[in-house]
Amino acid sequence: MVIMIADEQILSAKQVCQNCLMADHSGLPRWRGDQLGCGKALQKSNSRQATVYKCQMGFNVTQVD
Repeated sequence: MVIMIADEQILSAKQVCQNCLMADHSGLPRWRGDQLGCGKALQKSNSRQATVYKCQMGFNVTQVD
């Protein structure tokens, strides 16, 4: 599941990305393998922590299981 982190809230990517021009045809973030294609990594992942990205709209984005 992909989530968006805004201040103290966790939002579904479906709520945010459907209005973004960078989203894919289904209104979700563009993932290329394990990397977000429409943002930049803020921190590198390790085996214990998920990678957090900053999307073009300014949200922090991560993928959780």
